[in-house]
Amino acid sequence: MSLRCDKYIWAVRLAKTRSIATEHISKGKIKINGVSTKPSKEIKIGDIISISKNAAVFSYKVILLLDKRVGAKLVSEYLLDITPAEEIEKFRTYQLAQQSYRENGSGKPSKKERRDLGDFLSDW
Repeated sequence: MSLRCDKYIWAVRLAKTRSIATEHISKGKIKINGVSTKPSKEIKIGDIISISKNAAVFSYKVILLLDKRVGAKLVSEYLLDITPAEEIEKFRTYQLAQQSYRENGSGKPSKKERRDLGDFLSDW
């Protein structure tokens, strides 16, 4: 039994939708066994799926194939996370760097904050 690459990535919850999975594969963000591929490529047991997210590359080994999308708790039965620790650390560093720009939940500046910022910059 084999399964299309885009469908498998969606089924094991590496992508939210099949269209997003197809888009990432087409853009080269997802590779199978280190090679850029097409969304229709057949996945086999033992294949290595590499996903580029920002600065890090996450790797997963296919353990079993499946017919339908599975719950998050069952994903570990179908995929084995073989991502090196340094790649996970790279991703965490990127996330921390993104959070430092503006506090989470603060949104865009209010009208008063924009005026104050404009006054500050005009006096600069």
